[in-house]
Amino acid sequence: MKKIRLKNGVEMPMEGFGVFQIPQETCEEAVRTAIDTGYRLIDTASSYQNEEAVGSAIQSCGVPREELFVTTKAYIQQMGYRQTKEAFEESLQKLGLEYLDLYLIHMPFGDYYGAWRAMEELYREGRIRAIGVCNFLPDRLLDLCCNADILPQINQIERHPHYQRKEDLELMKELGVQPQAWAPFAEGLKGMFEEPVLKKIAQKHQRTPAQVILRWNVQQGVIVIPKSVHRERMEENLSIWDFELDGEDLEQIACLDQGCPSMLDTRKVSEVRRVYDYLRNPVLTSL
Repeated sequence: MKKIRLKNGVEMPMEGFGVFQIPQETCEEAVRTAIDTGYRLIDTASSYQNEEAVGSAIQSCGVPREELFVTTKAYIQQMGYRQTKEAFEESLQKLGLEYLDLYLIHMPFGDYYGAWRAMEELYREGRIRAIGVCNFLPDRLLDLCCNADILPQINQIERHPHYQRKEDLELMKELGVQPQAWAPFAEGLKGMFEEPVLKKIAQKHQRTPAQVILRWNVQQGVIVIPKSVHRERMEENLSIWDFELDGEDLEQIACLDQGCPSMLDTRKVSEVRRVYDYLRNPVLTSL
């Protein structure tokens, strides 16, 4: 597994296992299977409602804690200096851990400036190895960076062939913020797996479209966290480190960019309403 060095020197696996929408009752087994398959980066969030299951899997997997890279996130109602300090302690308790490898602000809403001050303190205390944000568009990311003592080490964003975000990546490179792609397959929306270009490239390399998508991301320096509850898919997603896309492949994939999100658009009023509605009715499939 290839690792990438963050701006603060911490090494992070370039491919991990995401647990979004995996229910608490099946999450522990899924995470344990993922770790057994070879994943060492595990990504969860307080809003996923499965931190306890992730923690149980970590405790029982047989892999030393220092070999795992564990990420969780604070959601909107946990924004604010005091609220984020409390949220951190709650997540740490649910996970059964003494420290986090990465702690993220989940959405660019609420008092995330207060949250960031709390995270900076926790980072300085050594309780978090790296801190970052999710779903921050370039304007909000730059504004935070202009006002923070410690710049985010990660920005976790929706990124896939239909939404390639070239300008976002350029700004992150300028700021030294590492991009990480959630939903790298866009959950198959808009016919992602049926794209003729991706199928053609997959056939050329004797791979699957999913493997081509993941390889496309990591080859451009973007960390990925695909999700599956099936061991064979976990193995497939992890088998991307022994081939390389060529220039022609990359040019063809570039033409698939539709320039808009498939999953989450934080500039739409309807989407902002949806993420706030999640606070009142936290159904896993809603976010």
